[in-house]
Order: sequence, then C-alpha cells, then structure tokens
Amino acid sequence: MKLYSINTGYFRLDGGAMFGVVPKSIWNKLNPADDNNLCNWAMRSLLIQEADRLILIDNGIGDKQDAKFMSHYYLNGDDTLNKSLNKYGFTPDDITDVFLTHLHFDHCGGSIIRSGDKLLPAFKNANYWSNLRHWEAATLPNDREKASFLKENILPIQESGQLKFIEPTDGIDFSDTMKVRFAYGHTEAMMLPQISYKGHTVVYAADLLPAVAHLPIPYVMAYDMFPLTTLLEKKQFLTEAVENNYILFFEHDPVNECCSLQQTEKGVRHKDLFKLEEL
Repeated sequence: MKLYSINTGYFRLDGGAMFGVVPKSIWNKLNPADDNNLCNWAMRSLLIQEADRLILIDNGIGDKQDAKFMSHYYLNGDDTLNKSLNKYGFTPDDITDVFLTHLHFDHCGGSIIRSGDKLLPAFKNANYWSNLRHWEAATLPNDREKASFLKENILPIQESGQLKFIEPTDGIDFSDTMKVRFAYGHTEAMMLPQISYKGHTVVYAADLLPAVAHLPIPYVMAYDMFPLTTLLEKKQFLTEAVENNYILFFEHDPVNECCSLQQTEKGVRHKDLFKLEEL
C-alpha cells in the first residue's frame, strides 16, 4: 500500500471568505493577501495504491470551464492532475475509484472533461463515489451554495453510469485501509477519508480543516453552510486527533502537506510539518 500527494494546481480566493470572522490583521500573517485581498491556495488530491485498487481522493478544478469563470480564480503554478499522476507512473485510465469528499467545483471539477460538445468522465475505468444525502444537496442546491455546485461537473457522472453511493454512516469501511468520516458544517454530508498507513492514521481533512492556519477553533470559512456545526465538529475531531496521534493531510494549504498535532495552552495546534513522502 502506498500514498501519493497529487497536486492539481493553485487558485486564489478571498482571504476574508477563507477565514470568516477572523480579522485580516491576524489572518494576513498566516497567508498574505495580494492587492485584491486574494490568497493563494492549493488543490491537493491524494492517491491511494492498495492491492488491485487505485483510489483518487478529489481532483481539483479541472480545465473545462470557460475563460470568464477561470478568471475569477487566478489559477497558477505548473502542477496539473495528469502531470502529477504521470510523475508516479499513472494515467487517468489506471484509476479504479474516484472518491469525492464533496461536489464543490474545486474538489470535483477534474472528474469530467470536455470532448467537443460532449462532457465525459475523465476516469473511464473508475467508479465515482459520493453519498445520496450530499448528491441531493448538490443537484438541488440552496441559493447560497448554488454557485459552488456546477451541473457540468456533477450530472455527467450520473449519466455515465459510473456513480456509486456510500452509506452515510460514520466510520463505514471503504477499503481495506480506509474508513469514512462525515461532517455537516461545511456542506451536507462531506466525506473525510481516514486511512491506516505505516502505523499511522492519516485523515484527509478536506474543507473541515483546509490548512494549518485553520486549526484554531474559531477559524471557520465564510463558505461553510453551518459555521456553528463546523465549530463543534472541529472541536470534537481535534480532541480525538491529538489523543490518537492522527496525521492531517491538507487539501488547500499552499505550503504544508501534512502535520502532527499537540495540545497547547491555546488549544490544539500543529506539532511537526512535513511532506507526505516523509512519513
């Protein structure tokens, strides 16, 4: 069994939106904004090579959106999904499972590619995994979240016949080494992979904890549908994580891939920062 960090590129988002009620005078020291108040963020996927399965967790923003859409997010960097897969000797056709933590465009946009006037699965040999509660929220979105759920990223998955649903039961097994946690503050039934690896428990933090800078409990994104739920979920999860020595793998941290945790006078904070390959 092997884990690979898959960088799909970087994009820019409003710093105030990413840090919620935290004042800019504080968060700007953590991820400095440009003149437009935008901070740079990673879109970091995780690849799990396990027996006869090759599981890709999330896949970035993709490249099928038009120039106007892309201009809002200032994509940057040399990394792409395919380039990062190729680095480890894989292609999209090798992927057996695409596990989507949730269906916001920066997490699932790479699921579907544009071929002429057709929208086709980027991973033609893979099952795509979501859960029914989240799927219904994404396909019938509320007005506040509608801009994050793009039908061209979502509906072609179902139309392809490759869509599968996971039962939304906390701790359910997905594979021999991976269990699934559920969180409800950011969006309905977001799925967090929890992986047993080299004697450690690695948790893909998705948008519960987008970056090291979001470890303090009040640092909750304005994008979250239910911020008070996120507060409670963070508090419960971080207590469990520090007690059990979990390793966190960050999807959006522009610098840090992983961290261990420690209890401090200010609450749970990072202990060591490192790359996944160093684990």
